[in-house]
Amino acid sequence: MAQETAGDRPASAAVLVIGDEILSGRTQDVNTSYIANYLAQIGVDLREARIVPDETEAIVEALNALRARYTYVFTTGGIGPTHDDITADAVARAFGVDIGEDPRAIALLRERFSEGELNPARRRMARIPKGAELIFNAISKAPGFWIGNVIVMAGVPMIMQNMMDVVGPRLAAGPPVLVETIEAYGVPEGAYAAGLEAIARGHDGVSVGSYPSFTSAGFRNQIVLRSRDAALLARATTAARAMLASLSKENAR
Repeated sequence: MAQETAGDRPASAAVLVIGDEILSGRTQDVNTSYIANYLAQIGVDLREARIVPDETEAIVEALNALRARYTYVFTTGGIGPTHDDITADAVARAFGVDIGEDPRAIALLRERFSEGELNPARRRMARIPKGAELIFNAISKAPGFWIGNVIVMAGVPMIMQNMMDVVGPRLAAGPPVLVETIEAYGVPEGAYAAGLEAIARGHDGVSVGSYPSFTSAGFRNQIVLRSRDAALLARATTAARAMLASLSKENAR
């Protein structure tokens, strides 16, 4: 797996979550948030996330759209031993390559399973698209794979995280995204919305957002600022804090 290069712009990424169990609500998707946090720390911009069912056409359509748009596409789910694990076949179809039992993958599975245990269902996990590199999995031995700019990983969170640790050092890392969070105590969103918009407009290169939540103590508003430029982020943060302080004084009168 050669490290990709992103040129002058930060590398971009999408996550494609595959599985009926996610769409039905039976299983909660925790992989996307993990991948998002991981990529932010190494300076790769996660720009999109999609969830598709265990249907070949849906996977192929989404995969081809995303891989044409972003530096990387991370898929999770659908590479296990059961009949509905069709991700590998769908990826092969998207790339127009053959798929078959890979001797390298079989060798890895033999580290965990005896010949008697390595039944046809488990051997399905050794079916890899032609030309793909394997992604080692220290937990269950069943590998993921990397083909083109598509990185195919397991849906089980612990295994997916292990695979991210394998592929992470090979990604086109850039400056990490720095984050500042400001608690807007006692100031409602409607009071600071216009001021926040002005700060966002005046600090190109800083992402500015307001995130309300409800707690036992009532509404909690947080302003979150993100940038790769530490000095620019500091100026925007100072402006946001000053704006909130001014509004707090007005409310206190």
